[in-house]
Order: sequence, then structure tokens, then C-alpha cells
Amino acid sequence: MPEHYSDGMGGHPGAPSLFTPAEALDLVRDEFDLGFSDPRAARSILAVDVTERTPELAALEALFNGLPCVTIGVAPDPSWVPGGFDVLLCQGSTVPRPWVGCDDLERSLVDLGVSVDRSPLASVALVQLLRMGEGLSLHDAVVAESFVYSTLQGGPEFRTWLESRRTPRRGPNSATDPVLVTRHGPFLDIELHRPDVRNALNAAMRDALITALQLVQADPTIETARLRGSGPDFCSGGDLSEFGSATDPVTAHSVRVSRSAGLALARCADRVRVEVHGACVGAGIEIPAFSRRISATLEATFRLPEVGFGLIPGAGGTASLPRRIGRQRTAFAALSGSVVPADTAWQWGLVDELRS
Repeated sequence: MPEHYSDGMGGHPGAPSLFTPAEALDLVRDEFDLGFSDPRAARSILAVDVTERTPELAALEALFNGLPCVTIGVAPDPSWVPGGFDVLLCQGSTVPRPWVGCDDLERSLVDLGVSVDRSPLASVALVQLLRMGEGLSLHDAVVAESFVYSTLQGGPEFRTWLESRRTPRRGPNSATDPVLVTRHGPFLDIELHRPDVRNALNAAMRDALITALQLVQADPTIETARLRGSGPDFCSGGDLSEFGSATDPVTAHSVRVSRSAGLALARCADRVRVEVHGACVGAGIEIPAFSRRISATLEATFRLPEVGFGLIPGAGGTASLPRRIGRQRTAFAALSGSVVPADTAWQWGLVDELRS
């Protein structure tokens, strides 16, 4: 760890300042809102060295749930687990939950800081939601996620992202159904089938998927259902051509909650096996995470890019992923938008099995 904390880690440009527990506690006590009374001076990250247990750190942890910023604990090795932090970073590859292991600890903190600074409103909303979600039922956590998502849809970060994009081209309409359902005795195959757009999830595919899952729930003679994707990728996430197309955030919230593929999967999760491969982006891992069993190919990758759009995961990921990997690792994946390879996903418990 560097000796001089307040100048950032190792002098890396863009690195968030790394405070000692005593410095961080003084900062919080002096200015509890951390600058949010003046958005131009807002502090979106509070990074703290947690190498050693100290009385100041214990006092700081007691305040964390109320802080309007992303709190990050940093240590060279995960010898203990400090409480309350939104993200815990340490050196190494295979490390215990809830730590996130980094080959280059300083570089990872810099990258995380850059990502948060790009979308500070969405980043803070994400960690506040994840903190609250630990005490909610699965259904209530999905509803809470939709409230936050809808709020951010009306915010400046999402508007800036939308305006930065050229007018999106609508994904081609496949000649076949967006979801193929085949019955084999007591077994049901459910296949996402928009391979020409890497199985991007549009409203038609979402509704067809819900219908298939409702069939599983309603028919006890279906012993096992398998959910998979056609083409090179399981699902490349929400269809970007539909982003921002809702008439208003309130209506979008109503639709999102009443037409949740994740909750539909949760209702029959003990009989659905999800087999993922290739890119699993956004909804492509948020929805599978509601199931009891996910198998992934060795080359599968996972990513949550929504914070970079000024949003948060909106297909139930802030409810489903923490129940598999904990809120700290969920926060890291969503805040960083980084690619999680299959072996790391398996170590974290994001997937249950790797297959060749």
C-alpha cells in the first residue's frame, strides 16, 4: 500500500484517493453527505485501506448504509472480511467471498474509479439498491429494482447515452418465433432463437419466454425443462434498438414488473436447467441466475454493462445475482462492466457447472 493515501494509489491518473480508516472517518464526520449538497463537488467513491482492523474502521462501518457514495475496501490479501463495504478488492485470483481478486490491484481500483465517475448517479443508485435488497424478498427486490431503473430512465446520464448513439437500427425480425419450444415426453426444450442479433432480448422474445415458463409452471408432467440459446451466444442482453422506446418511465415500470421473465423462471426454478454459452450479457445472465442450475461452456463470458448506459441491471439482476454471488461481487461486476470469464463465474457461484 502507498504511504501517502490522499493522493490516490501509486499516483495513477484517475485513481480514487485511498484513505486510511481514520482519514475516511474524519471525512464522513466533517461532511456526511460527501458533497452531494453540491453535485459539482460530489464524491462518488470512498476507498479505504482495510488491511488492519482498527477502532476507526469499526466506527466507519456503522455509517456505511447511509452514505450516498460507492464504498470500496482495499487490502493486499483477504485475511478478514470488513463489514458494510459495497466492494472489496484484494490481490490474487482465487479469493474467498465476498472479496474480488485482482491481478493488478491498483489498476483495478483505477478502472473502477473511471467507470463510477462516468455514471456517478447510476453507480450510487446501484449500491444503495443492493444494500436495501439484502433485506427484501426476491419479488420485492425485483420491484425495487424496477423503481430505480425507471427513475434512472428519466435521468441525465441515460439521456446523454441515448443522445450519443446514432439512431439505432431495428433488429431484423426472424421468420421463426423468437423462442422455440419443443416437447419430448416429460422434457421440454426452450430455445432463444434470434441468432441473427445474438439472441438480443426484445419484448417479443421476453413475452414468448414467459409463456414457455408459464407452461412449465402449469404442467406438472414436465419433469425438466432446458433453456438454451441458438447461434454463437446465449444472449447478448436487452435489444438496444428498444432502449428508450417506452412511452414513459411509469408505464415501463408497470410492464417490467408484470412481465418479468426472471420471476417467471423463479416460480419453476427447480425444474429448469439453463445451459449458457458464448456471450451472456445483461439479461443474458440476470434471468438465468433465477434458476437453480446453470451450466456454462468453458468459453462463456458474463458482463453487466448497464451502469455505463446510466442505468442499472433491469432484468432482475440486482435480485438474482446477489443471491448467488453476494452483493459485493454483484456491485463490482455491474459498476466495472468488466467481462467475467467462465472459470471465475464458477468460482463465484454465478454458474454451477462448467462443460466442454
